[in-house]
Amino acid sequence: MAEVNALGYVGCTITDVAAWDNYLVSIYGLEKRQDAPKGVNQYRLDDHHHRLCLIESDNDDLSYIGWEVESREALSELSAHLEANGITVTKADAETCSSRAVMEMIVVSGPDEVQNEIFFGPKQDNIPFNPAHGMDGFNTGALGLGHVVLIASDPEAAVKWYREMLGFKLSDYIFWDGIEATFLHCNPRHHSLAFTNPVGPTKGGDLGHIMLEAKTIDDVGRTYDTVLENNVPIAMTLGRHTNDQTTSFYTYSPSGWWVEYGYGGRLIDDNNWEPKFYNAPKIWGHDMQAPPE
Repeated sequence: MAEVNALGYVGCTITDVAAWDNYLVSIYGLEKRQDAPKGVNQYRLDDHHHRLCLIESDNDDLSYIGWEVESREALSELSAHLEANGITVTKADAETCSSRAVMEMIVVSGPDEVQNEIFFGPKQDNIPFNPAHGMDGFNTGALGLGHVVLIASDPEAAVKWYREMLGFKLSDYIFWDGIEATFLHCNPRHHSLAFTNPVGPTKGGDLGHIMLEAKTIDDVGRTYDTVLENNVPIAMTLGRHTNDQTTSFYTYSPSGWWVEYGYGGRLIDDNNWEPKFYNAPKIWGHDMQAPPE
């Protein structure tokens, strides 16, 4: 069976465009496209046309997640696999493919009705990525955008679906303080996708956080200084994870979900990888902070 091989992009609806512009551009250095359709805000962080799409709306919510496959043949094979398992597959029309800046795409609804868009041929912009401020850039390429963490009403069923339908592989688990997290990979990046059980006001299908990986630890440190200087609300202080060993911090986005920014995530070789179970998410740091008023 064909498998997805990278997180391509994420799309969300948002209510406060100005706050998001400041957050992504001024703080994290992303480049906002000036040629996006009205009401659509597209952001670059590498040579892809865009990696984040924020759609102006009256609610803040996850809209879709894009997963890349390596070829047109792989897309066709994966589509047939999904249909053989009773999943409705919708082939995207030319207008939708253009809006995502991909050659071809299919759409399927996953657990908790999360819209998964599986595509081939992401558009590479002929103009190099121009960060909004000095930085070494983001660690993407074959590893994809970074990772997303989703809340699942039934985490075990969600993990099973993504493994059997899209080809994800198990990385490891962390269970702590009533939170049960399972991490999955589709390339050497330790995880491109993870699930947790609902905690507090969260519910199945909610976006927990998006992770962006820097190319250098200095970019992380400088951005952390910028966050503190501009009073951006911190969700978790600078720290290092147990499982993927990333050094990172988290902030509250203008929509409430978190953005993790870090460096040094471990890579997986499936020939010798053994999933492990951890009872804590951190080696040091990562102290949780109360949300803004």
